[in-house]
Amino acid sequence: MNEPATAPRSPLRFLPLALFALLAALFLFRLFAGDASRIPSALIGKPAPDFVLPALDGLKDTPGLSTAELRKGHVSLINIFASWCAPCRQEHPVLMSLAQDEKLKAKGVEIYGLSYKDEAANALGFLEAEGNPFQRVGVDPAGRTAIDFGVYGVPETFVVKGDGTIAYKFIGPLTPASAATTLLPEIEKALAK
Repeated sequence: MNEPATAPRSPLRFLPLALFALLAALFLFRLFAGDASRIPSALIGKPAPDFVLPALDGLKDTPGLSTAELRKGHVSLINIFASWCAPCRQEHPVLMSLAQDEKLKAKGVEIYGLSYKDEAANALGFLEAEGNPFQRVGVDPAGRTAIDFGVYGVPETFVVKGDGTIAYKFIGPLTPASAATTLLPEIEKALAK
């Protein structure tokens, strides 16, 4: 019996596998290629965008938020959060700690919240259950103001100087370590200027 002749196999058959491996290696490299919280913001050193956001209905003694509040001479923190955001829930105790920090209070630092694309009832339930660290909360249901701030996702926290200039942007959830080593020094820099 004669066996059919087989054509020699081409090395090109491994090309899709090689391309896949190369892309996988590139994605893996980029995944660990730096700290996402260090993504530069085009707004650093520029005035905060103009906005007027209504208060969160049902949140007692907590008015809405506008650009005017950022230009009253005190350093402000603006935390972009949502009740559906797991990292926001993770960082919430850090925000509560910052809100209770007597040194920050004495320096006039105010902490504001921006409720990002969230149902009002859910945001209210979140702050009532976990505590409200914010002096003001603006509701941004469409995310327009967050887009104007250049927000990539939640949570993000901005340090704003007393004249309304954005001094620093922290991307991702705050931890006790990042608050101590990164955020608080940035607040001090904003206070000094």
